[in-house]
Amino acid sequence: MRTFTHGAAMWDVACPRLPSRVAGVGMAGFRVADLAALRIVPHPAVTLLLDFGDGTAVLDCAPGQRWRGSLVAGPGLGSGGAVRARGENVECVQVRLSPVIARAVLDVSPADLDGAVVPLDDLWGREASRIRERLADASSWHERFAWTDLMLARRYESGPPVDPEVAWAWQRIVAGRGLPRIDGLAAEVGWSRKRLWSRFRSQLGLPPKRAAKLIRFDHAAHRLVAGEGTARVAADTGYADQSHLHRDVRELTGATPTTVAREPFLAVDTLAWPGLTTAAT
Repeated sequence: MRTFTHGAAMWDVACPRLPSRVAGVGMAGFRVADLAALRIVPHPAVTLLLDFGDGTAVLDCAPGQRWRGSLVAGPGLGSGGAVRARGENVECVQVRLSPVIARAVLDVSPADLDGAVVPLDDLWGREASRIRERLADASSWHERFAWTDLMLARRYESGPPVDPEVAWAWQRIVAGRGLPRIDGLAAEVGWSRKRLWSRFRSQLGLPPKRAAKLIRFDHAAHRLVAGEGTARVAADTGYADQSHLHRDVRELTGATPTTVAREPFLAVDTLAWPGLTTAAT
């Protein structure tokens, strides 16, 4: 376990020793004594938060919407900058699922989440309580990661796969960092643009254009966090100019590129998800 310090924020961060047995799964463990008003920055993956400590993670969404404990959220959680995470004595395993495998693992399409937050109890019933107990009883992070990975692998093996054409299109968008043209992808798989849009949306939880936008933004945002200038990032990540990058960042986060570059939610990624590509593939 390593310590991440960002301003006044201090988190203990743990990473698995081995990659997941399921491609498209990334995991990290967090222990935070005082988590205060952390802005959630949109990410292309499906988020599975497994809370097990004495404290409780709290997610404040739209006015009047507050979620506690273990959660599932579709791609793009936090769009618009309205979502904040907080809590005291938080201990959790955070899982990032590629939308390509999320339907099999969750036993529900990411489209049914519609970018929203769903308590894990509502999705998995009593199994959610058993997961919490199992993680709390574990003697180490290594044991927690190993058990979680086995649980996810079993669910994935018995779940429904997405169409291979949809999975291929997603992989191409990820590999191209959001730049491939959707019309071209549809032509390559022999589908109409409408058919690709429909299948992609129903199986992955967001339309191809939205997926491309999130993936491109995610890549650009991490380059901003790394200290690169806005003009260079805009030019290298496919934005027309700095104004275009600024508009996308403002739309997705409610903040400016300068503010986003200082966000601890992004800065911890290099420690929590070493070597993980943009959006778990």
